[in-house]
Amino acid sequence: MLIRTLSALECTKLLTANRVGHLACAKDGQPYIVPFYYAHADNHLYAFSMLGKKIGWMRANPLVSVQVEEHGAGRGWRSVIVDGRYEELPDRIGHKVQRDHAWSVLSKHADWWEPGALKPAPSSDAEHLPHVFFRIFIAQVSGREAIQS
Repeated sequence: MLIRTLSALECTKLLTANRVGHLACAKDGQPYIVPFYYAHADNHLYAFSMLGKKIGWMRANPLVSVQVEEHGAGRGWRSVIVDGRYEELPDRIGHKVQRDHAWSVLSKHADWWEPGALKPAPSSDAEHLPHVFFRIFIAQVSGREAIQS
């Protein structure tokens, strides 16, 4: 097995080609990681979610990491890590341009809204609260690739 570092361009291509990543956030010293759907554009990962634990935690501490991977031939793989900052795109004056851009980037993908609109818990008052558009500003990116030799 050969392990090599991916270039910044290779990392960007992997982020653009994929739609599912693992979002890590932390609050009061406790880490939390969850899969999430995203769309990559202009040095951001755009996403849409219902209110819940990840949104609450990212509001409390906007520093996050995202991991995206691809499986290759045999035991090969490629993985990218993004270190970034959570930025909420609220539905109010001053955020319309960014929110419209998020909508545009996300809506290029079929059924982009489904993962963020579905919640596995039973009905609650939270279902009547607005959905949250957000983006992760990519402050730093790194990646590795394992090639079966």
